[in-house]
Parts: sequence; structure tokens; C-alpha cells
Amino acid sequence: MKRNIFILLCLLSFQIMVSQNWKTDFTEAKQEATQKNRPIILVFQGSDWCAPCIKLDREIWSTDEFKAYAKEHYVMLKADFPRRKKNELPTAQQEKNNKLAEKYNTKGYFPFVVVLDKSGKVLGETGYRKTTVKDYIATLDKFVK
Repeated sequence: MKRNIFILLCLLSFQIMVSQNWKTDFTEAKQEATQKNRPIILVFQGSDWCAPCIKLDREIWSTDEFKAYAKEHYVMLKADFPRRKKNELPTAQQEKNNKLAEKYNTKGYFPFVVVLDKSGKVLGETGYRKTTVKDYIATLDKFVK
């Protein structure tokens, strides 16, 4: 029994170590990007209705390979636009996401990935593509260099 609990605790610790540290506040993301001298990846998604958004999350963002890379190279910022009542965001968060969309996603594309410098200047834009994690990282990195 003790052995099973130990294994479970180890697995949970590992999961916490590689979990994606998504910001939801632009000011916080810019502060961290400035402190760490890193670009920001801003992701516009519809987490409960947008099939390509869900695929992008499953195939890229949620992989251990991407999480490990992003942890060392990017500040991750998410602007979610769920439609289902049960997934509704608090009003203050929805207003923050709306302001980000007004500035960075004026055409309302989903998913929409914007790579920003630490001050918020757009370096590049992309979306969902059926590709490998390694190739997706290479696409994001091209915007930064």
C-alpha cells in the first residue's frame, strides 16, 4: 500500500513539473517576459467548441515535449472564448480576453497563435497545422529570430 502511494505521489509530482504554466493576464505575461527576456505566445481559443483549437491543445500544447521547451523559451498566454454556459469565464477575465482580441485578433480567427516580443509587439502569427511538435516549435522560433 505504501509503495502504491509513493508511486502515485511521484507521478503527480512529475505531472506538476511538466504542466504548462498558462497566464491569463497580459500584464503579468509581459512582466514575466521582461524578467526572463522571453517572447510571449498568445493563444486565442474556443476550448469547448472549436475542433481545431482542441486538436492544437491535444497535439501540441499538452505534449511533454512542447511543455518542456516552452518552459525554457516562452511565456504562454491564453485567451479563451468558451461558448457553453458551464464553461463561462468570470466577467473580468472575459473583458481581458475581449481587449486582447480587439488588439491582436481583429478577424476573430480560432485558433489563432500570436508570437509577441516582451513589450507586446507582434513578431508572427499562425494557427492550427497538422504537424509534429518539433516542426511547430520551429515555426514559432522563426518568428523570434
